[in-house]
Amino acid sequence: MAMSVQQPGGDDDGAPMSEINTTPLVDVMLVLLIVFMITIPVITHTVPVELPKVHNVATETKPENVNLSVNKEGQVFWNQSLIPDSDALLERLKAVAVLKPQPEVHVRADQNTRYEHVGRTILTAQRAGIQKIGFITEPGGRGAGT
Repeated sequence: MAMSVQQPGGDDDGAPMSEINTTPLVDVMLVLLIVFMITIPVITHTVPVELPKVHNVATETKPENVNLSVNKEGQVFWNQSLIPDSDALLERLKAVAVLKPQPEVHVRADQNTRYEHVGRTILTAQRAGIQKIGFITEPGGRGAGT
């Protein structure tokens, strides 16, 4: 059997209670505060390490790359100037090979140049002691699907 108790002087007509029960909220906040108070000192504890000191060193400028062009007749050009023969090319490349740091040699060849001329140019660069030799091509050649 249920029983309804009326408050003295109150006229309770079954209206919902409009106050928020804050007791569970306070309990959760206290638990979180305790958890954070325990874990924060553990997180901020670090291993003592002596870090290396940094010295500012001026950067070295790289020498200009050597651009060799080979046309379809087999003539070799150093940038835009014609090299008369492979001995003159060898002497100029030897002079460049002793630079520190050594510049790169970029070889550009005409599409119709025979491989023999390009091979001689690369061999001359290797004989001079050049460490880095690269080829310059144009994107979108025959194999690019165009």
